[in-house]
Amino acid sequence: MKAMIMAAGRGSRLGKMSETIPKVLLDINGKSLLRLAVENCTAAGFSDIIVNIHHLAGLVKAEINALRKEGFRISISDESERLLETGGGLFRARGFFGKEPFLLANADTITDLDLKALYDYHLEKKGLATLAVRKREGTRLFLVDRNGLLRGWCNKSTGEKIIAGTAADDLEEIAFSGRHIISPEIFDYMDDGVYTMTALYLKLIPAHNIFTYRSDGGFWLTAGTPEELEEARIFFRNH
Repeated sequence: MKAMIMAAGRGSRLGKMSETIPKVLLDINGKSLLRLAVENCTAAGFSDIIVNIHHLAGLVKAEINALRKEGFRISISDESERLLETGGGLFRARGFFGKEPFLLANADTITDLDLKALYDYHLEKKGLATLAVRKREGTRLFLVDRNGLLRGWCNKSTGEKIIAGTAADDLEEIAFSGRHIISPEIFDYMDDGVYTMTALYLKLIPAHNIFTYRSDGGFWLTAGTPEELEEARIFFRNH
């Protein structure tokens, strides 16, 4: 099975730390975020991987080459000249994928989510995409109905709310876990450009089923700030 790891972000919230080290190469007790993501995908059977790169791309390529020498199958989608965000980045790499659903994973989130269960749920529901979600604190949240269908998005900090299509009043706020299973038909509704997957999903909701898969168990960590990075290190030292 195939996967794409989104690894092109600059890591601006990390401050000076990311000026010389790409966010995906930051160390978690001896392993880079990129290595953790590759191992996570491969362990679940997503062993054919493409990684998009942008910031300090040469350093990320060196890490990928080291992983390749260990036997990991990794291709590169080079966005050195222009950062395309998650949606544009996925569309750039569309030629890598075949006719089967694939995994899209954020490199800066670390989780023990059962990716095989997520994949099987996507096959069962037959939607265009299935997003892993969990109940946790957050400012930018998805809005889902009682059937787990994505219906909108909100930003708790700014008060912005987007409801796409017809939706019930009793929508639940839920946080994204950084993992999607996507059917390749989605490329029929995508174009070149710079845009996020969230923006794409909100555009597609009125005509397509975008499901969510809720898993509140296990662990979920992110490494977007120096504090979060240190929290991840402490977590893995203690577990």
